[in-house]
Amino acid sequence: MIPPVASRFVAGEGPAGALEHVRQLNGRDVKAIVNLLGEHYDDREDVDADAREYRELVEDIARSDLEATISVKPTQIGLDLGERVFRENLEEIVETAADRGVFVWIDMEDHTTTDATLDAYEDLAREHGGGVGVCVQANLKRTRGDVERLADVPGKVRFVKGAYDEPPEIAYTDGAAVNREYEALLEFAFEQFEDGIAVGSHDPAMIERAIELHGEHGTDFEIQMLMGVRNDAQFELAEEYEVYQYVPYGARWKSYFYRRAMERKENLRFALRAVLGR
Repeated sequence: MIPPVASRFVAGEGPAGALEHVRQLNGRDVKAIVNLLGEHYDDREDVDADAREYRELVEDIARSDLEATISVKPTQIGLDLGERVFRENLEEIVETAADRGVFVWIDMEDHTTTDATLDAYEDLAREHGGGVGVCVQANLKRTRGDVERLADVPGKVRFVKGAYDEPPEIAYTDGAAVNREYEALLEFAFEQFEDGIAVGSHDPAMIERAIELHGEHGTDFEIQMLMGVRNDAQFELAEEYEVYQYVPYGARWKSYFYRRAMERKENLRFALRAVLGR
């Protein structure tokens, strides 16, 4: 059972808890991106089990008529076992989702997975005429070129700053440089993209810049934030814009909760107050 201190960031250990959380979000005009926690599997049984659960999750979302998408990690569905395993599982998930009108996001992991992830996204997005999205990270120096490549792909792109500790020869390590790159990527996307943009950020300045660019270009966009981070802002923004909350669930919640608690001071203070009863 997930303790209350972690339930701010994780919506239960099973899909029922996650979908109930989504139902509550929808009641406040926030949509959801549901993610089964897990990554870097080296056992085929684990890989296939999570791929199967994603297909079942798609069925559950379609039956419940919820405003929700799913998001999968490449190393969770087989990339560490080889690109062929990853592609087989991803294609089955996307085909199931396409048949039921459920959107599929492909998460981006560290730089070693970038090529395989982008190749799979482009192939599937073109095959299905959309219905698939991918994440790109502003801290990687290669991302401008990747975004130019993706401009005419009929899917969505989520822009994030990047959470992985990448080598300085391939990534910007200074926060100000990452911010500049993120803003430049948004400006390019709002000018060039036709199939929608996802602004995956909790940074008020970047969200405000996206709103300005939307006003200038009229490009469709959505705002994406994590469960448990700036919840009030999510509900406020949803009064005027399309907002999605990233909703993780699953038995592998401990490491995810630790990352969320440590990455922002206010999250850590919340966790400590809960543990200490203050």
